[in-house]
Amino acid sequence: MTRPPRYDVLFEPVRIGPKVARNRFWQVPHCNGGGYRDPSAVAEMRRTKAEGGWGVIFTEQTEIHHSSEITPFIEQHLWDDRDIPALARIAEAMKSHGALAGIQLAYSGINGPNFYTREVPLAVTGGPILTFTPDPVQARTLDLADIADIRRWFANAARRARTAGFDLICLYGAHGFGIFQHFLSRATNRRTDAYGGALANRARFLVETVEAVREATKGELAVTFRLSLHEEGPEGFSNAELRELIALHPTLPDAWDLAQGTWEACSGPSRFVEEGAQEALVAGIRELTPQPVVGVGRFTSPDAMVRQVKAGILDFIGAARPSIADPFLPRKIEEGRLDEIRECIGCNICITGDMTSSPSRCTQNTAFMEEWRKGWHPERPTPKGPSGRVLVVGAGPAGLEAALQAGRRGYEVMLAEAGTVLGGRVARERRLPGLSAWGRVADWRTGQIAPMPNVQVFPGSRLTADDILGLEVEHVAIATGARWRRDAVARFHLAPIPTDPGMPVFTPDDLMEGGGPTGGRVTVYDDDHFYMGSVLAELLVARGCTVDLVTPSALVAEWTRNTLEQGRITRRLIGLGVRLHRNLAPVAVGPDAVTLACTYSGATHELPAAAVVMVTSRLPEDRLWRDLRARDWRGAGIASLKLIGDAAAPGPIAWATYAGRAWAEGIDAPDRGDALPFRREIAALEPDLAF
Repeated sequence: MTRPPRYDVLFEPVRIGPKVARNRFWQVPHCNGGGYRDPSAVAEMRRTKAEGGWGVIFTEQTEIHHSSEITPFIEQHLWDDRDIPALARIAEAMKSHGALAGIQLAYSGINGPNFYTREVPLAVTGGPILTFTPDPVQARTLDLADIADIRRWFANAARRARTAGFDLICLYGAHGFGIFQHFLSRATNRRTDAYGGALANRARFLVETVEAVREATKGELAVTFRLSLHEEGPEGFSNAELRELIALHPTLPDAWDLAQGTWEACSGPSRFVEEGAQEALVAGIRELTPQPVVGVGRFTSPDAMVRQVKAGILDFIGAARPSIADPFLPRKIEEGRLDEIRECIGCNICITGDMTSSPSRCTQNTAFMEEWRKGWHPERPTPKGPSGRVLVVGAGPAGLEAALQAGRRGYEVMLAEAGTVLGGRVARERRLPGLSAWGRVADWRTGQIAPMPNVQVFPGSRLTADDILGLEVEHVAIATGARWRRDAVARFHLAPIPTDPGMPVFTPDDLMEGGGPTGGRVTVYDDDHFYMGSVLAELLVARGCTVDLVTPSALVAEWTRNTLEQGRITRRLIGLGVRLHRNLAPVAVGPDAVTLACTYSGATHELPAAAVVMVTSRLPEDRLWRDLRARDWRGAGIASLKLIGDAAAPGPIAWATYAGRAWAEGIDAPDRGDALPFRREIAALEPDLAF
């Protein structure tokens, strides 16, 4: 296949100071939960993007000095020369297929609690540390000697980055995290000296640091800024001030990398933010500078990319989440394989790796962060083993991924689905408010499976144990999903609560299948703490219900803090008139009211209700697996029988697709016994010497 000519503009080379990018695809800095702990895993992840055709690839935030670090988050370090070898491996991987390798250098200032180093935090203006949690730590205001030190530390880090083999340096001042934004923003810069007050003064540190970095790298590396497009609040670094800064210093960096003011605003999930949502904030900036402009917007459409470039809005298409969902996005566009693009669904599950200090994952790209650990590749299948035919029962996210990956490996695959629609839970959830993009999980996989001659799909086929034993297959995966519980059992209640039969009680499955209340006052009890409770509250409001959302947590949808949408969810519900009842749980359901108890004191009160929706936990649909386990399945020639996805242990959709990939990769794999199923890196012990 060949590239349609209308996309040629995306593959033009673009100069960035002393460097030239081979195309307009710019993987902006993004975290991955690996950082300094898993450098080989990070390197292989970035290498995969280089193979996929990205012109510019950046690391995540790299801390330049031990006096500013953000434990518990696991970011990269460039504190001294001992950090160079790990970063050199990453730089080499980035450049392995012709991409430019960039490193993002950061000093966190007012965002750095220093829990690991226990150094006193330093900030443009001292005060309480501003992080995701109210850490009981304050920072000291920088004096002029401190400012000189930090400028020198940036120069030292840049020199080390040059030694490690990087081509570009990004100075981080976006999302409220980097010290450059702290200097630029009046919200965090209350200084009255030469570094405070007028914008020219607030930009002084940025100008001086660029000069120091260029001198340290002998002008051989391109220097870019990552700056906020707009910081909310009356004293925030506004879009107007950004434009004023660029007009004052149009050629200061070699490229302007522009992103929304906060991480939450910049990486808004598809439930709240459309593709290319930052266009209004970046439009016109290109006219203020001769340097290339980079912008983001969860771009997955090649036509949207072309429009932004041809309209003179952007020179580079910046991407983090789309580059995770499909590291081969540029190559697929270049080769005209548009129907193979694995589009980001904007669920933000990738961000949860960084937020939970664990290797990140992606709902769409099951190989993400497993490229080195398990040897998985997003495009190249693992060689097939000696077995022939396999069976997957259930065409939800786990079953579809299992069938796709087994088919790619070369096995003869039978995929049986009891229903007539493929997609399982995704087929139902995609119809809920704001979740339509999640349907890509099913659409992409069914689209990839459709032309595969070795994969047969059988919708409307509810198999029994006898059916399976007679199919002459060698490996069986049972991916029959899960159903939501109708009682209150989850985290707060480990046993059902008293419930009057006169009160209608519904589950998320009932509502997704078209049932449930269509009016009246409804209590939604959310002890799941992810997205489902809030989404169903929206659905019920749209049906004309008055909704009370009850949660034992202090926050609505608490776990969505990890997907950067908890604030948006709360604002949405308040705007819809949903009554929020926090730190409360039902202890009894009566015929016309729910008895709520304070999770701390136990004090109770009645909440009137005409119906209740329980969003608590799920029960695996594993009866078929148990029936098979009770039979002589090995005698029928089945070498392995595996329960996967929600049928094994309900979890997020990303857990299900991962389980499908893991099963497919395990076909004909040797038994590793008690050995780890993945590679890991162990820190080397330093000599036991006196300090």
